[in-house]
Amino acid sequence: MASSFHRTSQSLRLDRGIWSITAFAVAITLIVAWLVWAFKAVVVRYEVSDSARLEVDAAPYPLDAQVAGKLTASRLVLGKEVRAGEILAELDSRGEQLSLNQERIHRASLAPQLAALHSEVSSDEQGNAAERAAVTVAVGGAEAQRRQAEAQAALAEEEAARANRLRSEGLIPEAEARRANADAQSKRAAVESMKASVLRLEPELQIRRRDREAIMAETRSDIARLESDAATSAANAKRLEFEIENRRIRAPISGRLSECATLRPGAYITAGQQLGVIVPSSKLQVVAEFSSEAALGKIHPGQNAIVKLEGFPWAQFGTLSARVARVAGEIRDGKVRVELAVQAPIGSRIPLQHGLPGSAEIEVERISPAVLLLRSAGQAVGAR
Repeated sequence: MASSFHRTSQSLRLDRGIWSITAFAVAITLIVAWLVWAFKAVVVRYEVSDSARLEVDAAPYPLDAQVAGKLTASRLVLGKEVRAGEILAELDSRGEQLSLNQERIHRASLAPQLAALHSEVSSDEQGNAAERAAVTVAVGGAEAQRRQAEAQAALAEEEAARANRLRSEGLIPEAEARRANADAQSKRAAVESMKASVLRLEPELQIRRRDREAIMAETRSDIARLESDAATSAANAKRLEFEIENRRIRAPISGRLSECATLRPGAYITAGQQLGVIVPSSKLQVVAEFSSEAALGKIHPGQNAIVKLEGFPWAQFGTLSARVARVAGEIRDGKVRVELAVQAPIGSRIPLQHGLPGSAEIEVERISPAVLLLRSAGQAVGAR
């Protein structure tokens, strides 16, 4: 019996030794596995934004009234797609329209008057040229006649001289000599008369030219006055057109109306009053704000990020993949602005649109658990 008890004791000691060795081996294996995991595994560390929202990458444009006035028409509909230059609202411009019509009528009445005066000046200029040509021809003809008369007078004077010589010699009667002298004097008088006529033509032309130029100067003065009146009328028309255009609120860009004031025709609009906001049709981006401690030195362009939108649980709708595009270099109100390029996954049920709020988680570091543990321990020691 003692022998049996001894064998049982040995068996128990053997079993306890096996279990101890097994437990020790398992412990060593777990420690080694933990060490391998602690130094080889990768932990992704994220920085989470304080706030984030989807925005278009182009700035929204406000619709402001340039002048004050009574609203006569409004095409402002929330969510409406508009084109650049489209008239979205109009203010009362009847007074300016009436003044513009009057200016246009006045300008139209000046056109025929100016045309008539220009025609008159052209006719006077042509008359001057024609008269000058006619006088030139007349002077030339009179000069030719004078030369012919001069030749005849010279011939008559020679005949008279010969007749006087013959009379003195008694070869012809005195009456015939007198006739020859009278003929020579008559022809010389005709030559002098022609000379006087030629000399009178140029002064008469000068007098008529001065009279005509005085009339032309007066006509040109009337033309200048009417042209000045037409220029003033055109400037007034341009000013009225500008004022009328200022009373039309046009879409500065193409896009969608994301905000609209509740207005009805007849409402009074003040200058500078905002009537709506147009969100341009462009790519969406996520604009997030991080604390300076989370962003500075940690967030850089090119880092991957995850965007979760409020109202669309990520477990049901999923998340949006994003990448850091720009990081602000200045701190405002203790926040750093970060812009992320976002891309919705194919088949996403999230209706991406401007203004959706959410949060952004940016991957800032990949480290091992051991380094993370040591860093946390160091921070805890430093905090004491």
